[in-house]
Amino acid sequence: MQAHTVEKVGGTSMSDYAALRDNVILKPVHQHSLYQRIFVVSAYGGITNQLLEHKKTGRPGVFALFANGINDDSWREALQQLKQDMFAINAELFGDGTQLVQANAFIGERLDDAEGCLLGLQQLCQHGHFSLDAHLATVREMLASIGEAHSAWNTAQLLKRDGVNACFVDLTGWRADKHMSLDERIEKAFAGLDLGTQLPVATGYAHSEQGLMSTFDRGYSEMTFSRIAVLTKAREAIIHKEFHLSSADPRLVGEANVVPIGRTNYDVADQLANLGMEAIHPRAAKGLRQNGIPLRVKNTFEPEHAGTLITGDYVSDTPCVEIIAGATGMYAIEVFDQEMTGSVGRYDREILAVLGRFKANIVSKDVNANTITHYLSTNLKTVKRIRRALEEQCAEAEINQRKVAIVSAIGSDMQISGMLAKAVGALAEQQINVQAMHQSMRQVDMQFVVDEDDYAGAIKSLHRCLVEVHDHGRAICLAS
Repeated sequence: MQAHTVEKVGGTSMSDYAALRDNVILKPVHQHSLYQRIFVVSAYGGITNQLLEHKKTGRPGVFALFANGINDDSWREALQQLKQDMFAINAELFGDGTQLVQANAFIGERLDDAEGCLLGLQQLCQHGHFSLDAHLATVREMLASIGEAHSAWNTAQLLKRDGVNACFVDLTGWRADKHMSLDERIEKAFAGLDLGTQLPVATGYAHSEQGLMSTFDRGYSEMTFSRIAVLTKAREAIIHKEFHLSSADPRLVGEANVVPIGRTNYDVADQLANLGMEAIHPRAAKGLRQNGIPLRVKNTFEPEHAGTLITGDYVSDTPCVEIIAGATGMYAIEVFDQEMTGSVGRYDREILAVLGRFKANIVSKDVNANTITHYLSTNLKTVKRIRRALEEQCAEAEINQRKVAIVSAIGSDMQISGMLAKAVGALAEQQINVQAMHQSMRQVDMQFVVDEDDYAGAIKSLHRCLVEVHDHGRAICLAS
């Protein structure tokens, strides 16, 4: 095991350079030297939304506009607006002078290259022999890489200006003369660096012949971060966010009522990822866990707090709930057929084949003698397509759909007699009707399916009865 850490910085934290420099770069987590650290950075807040599409609202960015309008130049207008926005970020960071000119020249060249590629592809695909769809995955990768190149180059230059021997590590493969695997690209980029005297700032996007986005989509930077940590044999992996990994969303239960988790395990991190919470992608966590690398989640704006340490073997000293989390915008697809009794396995395989065809993310499922219900994180358009396909596949079945929310109590050890009854009682006190519930034998989570209108109330109620009743102090379990 090496002496260094690998540290990822999220987009919101990247957008505040002074806080990044003072709270993260100049204040190492373990008070070691300034160096022996590798930084992997996200694009500035909002930039990837402009490059691709808005992550939450779906508003089209350059990629979506290009993909949906082969004879439409709206993508060029979006690209020009993006260039102006990137130049504005540069002006705010560098002020006037030579460094601003260099910063604009660097990102301007990449944007111009991208525009030239898209124009050429647009013209090519107007001929019948060429299909745009065959190239869209590559276009998406190319555009995504621009955001991280912008932020990583800028950060390295700013740190140099401020007396840190930083270096820009470009993993995007821009104008590369050959394709290579992700691991090969990382190993080549870091082979000649001296971590004792240099502070690498690497792009969160890394180009590979397999393509990161085809598997991880917007979670690609987490995979880059994880592979760098594994391949360089890091002592610890650290994620810097604009908030703590806390016992609940402070916007729902109030800042004064939440508490950082402090310690937990990768099993809990997987449950959070399943609900769409951005702790770390399960595939990225897998590499860290298998190689015995701890993961720490820290709040950029509270540097003195040790944050939350995630390891493979942690189990809380006493059983407890560590976090109340959930997700809205879920759809329940219920398939009922009395002929299913005794043949649940066959029905389940057929239903799963349909869901797989439409790439629907399954968050949870219920099964009884004649009914299978899947809870999906997807959009209404996809749900309608799934329902039509299921009606063709299971012609005799009764199929229903319903928009729901899922609220979950999660912890590394929740084997407490009566906890489920206490949770259900707390929801009942608030007149919240539980549509379905589930507790696994692993005793790491309890899930409650409720109406969307009851989501916030359910989060508050469960947090009040399962977390707030305990005086946890600065963290549920203080990290070292």
